[in-house]
Amino acid sequence: MSAHSDNQPHITPVSTYLGIGLALLFLTFVTVWVAQFDLGEFNLIVAMLVATLKGTLVALIFMHLYYDNKLYATIFVVSLGFLALFIVFTLFDTMRRGDIYPETGRQIKERSAIYDNLKPTQPAEGSESQH
Repeated sequence: MSAHSDNQPHITPVSTYLGIGLALLFLTFVTVWVAQFDLGEFNLIVAMLVATLKGTLVALIFMHLYYDNKLYATIFVVSLGFLALFIVFTLFDTMRRGDIYPETGRQIKERSAIYDNLKPTQPAEGSESQH
């Protein structure tokens, strides 16, 4: 029997950890900076892409998936991508519901910004306003 094993522990240098930490901090600033611009529905896509990149860096380096079997890292990265995709599709659906179902009730918060672009609706016949 050989005393050497293929399953040697990997020691990551502190400089790698500091570099990834700085990259995560930079990506956090990118997220805050991009949030200052109105990109419409693309705000969500950009935010999800940055969050996916940050999650991937954490998993690959801090959780050592980069140094483990590459199949595990691939499965993790693809799973994060699909999760982001499903969340984006779900939010696009919920953000467009007003196009199908018009608002008919009283506003919850009268001065909320979400109601600025709504068309005024007429109450149904026979119903009274409850203010």
